[in-house]
Amino acid sequence: METVLIRNVLAADAAGERVCDLFLADGKIVSYGPALKQHADRVIDGTGLAALPGLFDMHVHFRDPGQTHKEDLSTGCAAAIAGGVTGVLCMPNTNPPMDSPAQIAEFLRRAEAEPVEVHQTGCLTVGLKGETLADYAAMKAAGAAALSDDGRPVPTAELMEAALRKAKEAGLPVVSHCEDLAIIDGGIINKGKISEALGVKGMDRASEDQITERDLSLALKTGAQLHICHVSTRGSIDAVRRAKAAGGTVTCETAPHYFLLTEELLLKRDADYRMNPPLRTEDDRQAVIEGIMDGTVDCIITDHAPHTAAEKADFLTAPNGVVGLETSLAAALTAFYHTGMLNLSDIVRLMSSNPRRILHLPERTLEVGQPADIVLVNPREEWTVEPEKLHSRSKNTVFKGMTLRGRVRKVLVGGTVCFEAD
Repeated sequence: METVLIRNVLAADAAGERVCDLFLADGKIVSYGPALKQHADRVIDGTGLAALPGLFDMHVHFRDPGQTHKEDLSTGCAAAIAGGVTGVLCMPNTNPPMDSPAQIAEFLRRAEAEPVEVHQTGCLTVGLKGETLADYAAMKAAGAAALSDDGRPVPTAELMEAALRKAKEAGLPVVSHCEDLAIIDGGIINKGKISEALGVKGMDRASEDQITERDLSLALKTGAQLHICHVSTRGSIDAVRRAKAAGGTVTCETAPHYFLLTEELLLKRDADYRMNPPLRTEDDRQAVIEGIMDGTVDCIITDHAPHTAAEKADFLTAPNGVVGLETSLAAALTAFYHTGMLNLSDIVRLMSSNPRRILHLPERTLEVGQPADIVLVNPREEWTVEPEKLHSRSKNTVFKGMTLRGRVRKVLVGGTVCFEAD
């Protein structure tokens, strides 16, 4: 394994920022400081770059097994690395769903060959059917890091309470997709002025808000650890804020499209702007930003959901979902770092430290002895998102044609460079 010296880089982790050299050997950070004297097999000039610990996205869909024409383990990991994401949590709505220890163990075995640290959720209910609870203890023993029926809510409060109690016994966090399907009832975009203008059925925000309130109240009742997926409304963020104030072991996440974009994009009648939950109003966008700024929102994820161009071709019938692994860091830097709202340490907290903490995984820092999983990003570099250049097998990005500021230049995993931008 070669030794690496990164010179004159702005090293930023959750603890702070400093300009220094980083010396890497045997897959770890061996030393850091000004003008290090160690000889290295490879020297990287970090002038103008920032070094961040590898990012962790705790909400991705790699479509493996069962829908690998959209994405598979290898292409999903390639997209992750290209975005500076060195760790992921995969959702269980595969085909078949991840509801058995054998499936989870086999998937994680295959993932060992990839450069990304891959974790897997197990299903809350058998087959994601919302009827019978799965065997949480057995799935944990097989390597499951969390539990979710992502893509669908647990249908009743009674079953969700039982799931939370059982998850607490197993020592696993519950990751909840909050959506009342009866309220959705075939809606495809946010219900409001844009759905009316387009003459399409909308998704009432109550579908998210009501299940969020329900699950948060159950978490407070049971004392279980609950993480709310992809919050997109002012109501759901307010509910999480109240639950935290009440002492609940609750956290939540949001995605870049909810703090950068609004429902007006749907006027293009382009299904690449359709996801679940949908793009909301400007007031909701501001609420998401407020939640990030005051700590209500714990992490930025992507909900990376690949679909083929053929599937996305028809605005009315296309499946919901967008890819995001390769644009998430740039989107966060554009929205928060370059507006002076957050510093690089804050971005690391939202995109690396907090997700790992929620999943009870060791935090990644740039301290001596830490694994040398490092993202080198030029925070000032502007680039235009070109879907055809993405590493994901699917190209359904909501940021297509947009100019973002902040570009990943190199990614090291275990001290080895595994990605370099063109």
